[in-house]
Amino acid sequence: MSEALLCEDRDGVRTLTLNRPERRNALDAQLWLELADALRALKRDRDIRALVLTGAGGAFCSGADIGTGEEIHPRYKLDRLTDVALALHELAVPTVAKVTGVAVGAGWNLALGCDLVVATPESRFCQIFSRRGLSVDLGGSWLLPRIVGLQQAKRLVLLADMIGAEEAHTLGLVTWVKPAAEIDDFVDEVAGRLAAGPPFALAQSKALLNDGANATLREALANEARAQPGNFATADSGEAYAAFAAKRDPEFTGAWALYDIAEEQR
Repeated sequence: MSEALLCEDRDGVRTLTLNRPERRNALDAQLWLELADALRALKRDRDIRALVLTGAGGAFCSGADIGTGEEIHPRYKLDRLTDVALALHELAVPTVAKVTGVAVGAGWNLALGCDLVVATPESRFCQIFSRRGLSVDLGGSWLLPRIVGLQQAKRLVLLADMIGAEEAHTLGLVTWVKPAAEIDDFVDEVAGRLAAGPPFALAQSKALLNDGANATLREALANEARAQPGNFATADSGEAYAAFAAKRDPEFTGAWALYDIAEEQR
């Protein structure tokens, strides 16, 4: 991993920081590849239970770096974006985007690909594609209508308006708006709560919610019925009841409760 993508692990939370402040953290070819690799690696790391994605130098991400030319077919360039969008969406762990400054184009859709978005009052957002003679990418055509509805999605994409954090919050595109002096501590608290949660149950709920957006009620109920027994097979279910009875905070591990039984039967 290069200096353009910083990685920090603390108490089960991994923070990935886009670190090209001189370009407002625009993603060039190498950074797209590194980010996809980092997200795929996180998927295999059972010690990490939450992800924070942010940018350095007072900006989140100004999108793809279109100032660097490459002699390859544009479709191959888009494959890099696809890899990042899918790797982020398919992560089992909860994800939080910490947005300071601008999040535009693919940079905004990168934030929207996270489960939760925290911004400062100074943050600004724009689906800038049409200003560049481009169409929406990095999953924006899928994400936006599901969050704000089709008409507002068309307004944001076709007109490419720059909107502030409060409007983004009103539209449901930002989960919380926090003062710049408080955002770090607030995100640490949220990520810490997620990391302390029951990892298997949170992963199941995240997948159910993602799938439920395209499911009928009957299909959603069937998916829930298939998922819930898996939670009872972990130690977390029993731990939750024991902690409630003892009036203490639970300590969730995601461990497979049937492991000891299987060992005894050998």
